[in-house]
Amino acid sequence: MSFKFGICNEMFENWAWPDICREVRRAGYEGVEVSPFTLAERVTDITPPRRREIAQAAADQGLEIVGLHWLLVSPKGLYINTPDDALRRQTQDYFRHLVDFCGDLGGKVMILGSPKQRNLLPGVDYETAWRFTRETLEAILPTAAERGVTLCFEPLTPKDTNFINTAAEARRLISEIGHPNLRLILDVRSASSEGRPVPELLAENADILAHVHANDPNERGPGFGDTDFVPIFAELRRQGYRGYVSVEVFDFSPDPVTIATQSITYMRKSAGLA
Repeated sequence: MSFKFGICNEMFENWAWPDICREVRRAGYEGVEVSPFTLAERVTDITPPRRREIAQAAADQGLEIVGLHWLLVSPKGLYINTPDDALRRQTQDYFRHLVDFCGDLGGKVMILGSPKQRNLLPGVDYETAWRFTRETLEAILPTAAERGVTLCFEPLTPKDTNFINTAAEARRLISEIGHPNLRLILDVRSASSEGRPVPELLAENADILAHVHANDPNERGPGFGDTDFVPIFAELRRQGYRGYVSVEVFDFSPDPVTIATQSITYMRKSAGLA
């Protein structure tokens, strides 16, 4: 099997970073995906020595740092497609800092979801927001290329955002920009909102797929809901997908250890590994 299993760190609320790494490895994951806001209000506040400590704690457990997600939770106020030129440039500048942080940790992907920082603002129509989004992505992609980081655009449910809800929309954006460091992430929860089989969406976008989030429409982990992951993993195997499948949950119950352990047990069984 070519793909690897990871898990996102934000559900380990109030855990020390080395303890998170230890538990993630104990559960059987190969990588950990980082939400920057769990480590600092601004990544610019994380010093080079602290960055090395974060990377080393993962390496000590034999873990890869997969990359970053929940990119713009903090600092507050940043916006991808705002018509405010100064704020848009400020957002682009912070994105470059995020890319450098990701690169310093050894991460390879950055997941651009950020629903509340991309919603259509009052008075801004879809095509204008599209143009500003393109501008923001095009401004940061050269830095991503320099650091070996792939920016993955994430289509999200209409419940989460009113801007770019389908894989087809994300594909159009990726195609128009045409940069090798801009690819697609498909999140099982979000993809399920399209009303089409998730394996079908994976198959249609195999050529631009760089990351997958494993979860259920009920906002819990894989195996905690009705989604059948057997055909999902069969499709990933069929296309020779070599990236990470990372567990991302929004409901942190009953506890992180149970979520981590039961999710990977279910995924391994669904992928024919147990």
